[in-house]
Amino acid sequence: MPLHVPPAPAPALRSVLTALSSPTVVREARTPSLLRAQGPATPELPLPVHVLDRVTAEGVSATRLAGWRFLIRCGDRAVAAAETMLTPDGWAFSRFFEGPYIASTERAVRQAETMSQPYQPRLLSVPGLYMLTLWLHEDYTADGAAGHPTATDLLVPLAPAPPGIAAHRPHRVAELLPVLTHRVAPTRLLGSPA
Repeated sequence: MPLHVPPAPAPALRSVLTALSSPTVVREARTPSLLRAQGPATPELPLPVHVLDRVTAEGVSATRLAGWRFLIRCGDRAVAAAETMLTPDGWAFSRFFEGPYIASTERAVRQAETMSQPYQPRLLSVPGLYMLTLWLHEDYTADGAAGHPTATDLLVPLAPAPPGIAAHRPHRVAELLPVLTHRVAPTRLLGSPA
């Protein structure tokens, strides 16, 4: 069943297109694959990037929208990614980058497209573990910029995944959150007793 990719905000897409058309921005990005790319570079597969700020013992998570990520395709493959962020003036281009998460995202999306149930793809970052997952949200009609993982949503850790967590293996949120709870160190508030 096809994935239902949420539409990116038009200003976010425009900011990426503007950055791609600027030789200065591309050159300053220092992404070798993008600099060497032959032919037109096009932004594809816009995914909202949510950050998992907190995992509690009960498994309840707090997430926030951090931006939108676009894979930058040249020819038949993605060579880089572009991120946008929300500023007081609206959506703005943030940066180009490359690395293992580009190919891993493509692989996880192809894997998800073979599933029988429809999902809305998103990215979920777990900064405390240096972990990025493809979040497959069951409510594929939802606003991609809102919400939090439900117990039956799927998380597909992208490679490289933290030790002991298999990359590209789908996990129900209800199964993976307890594992993350034990791995993410609780954060202390400044001035709070130890």
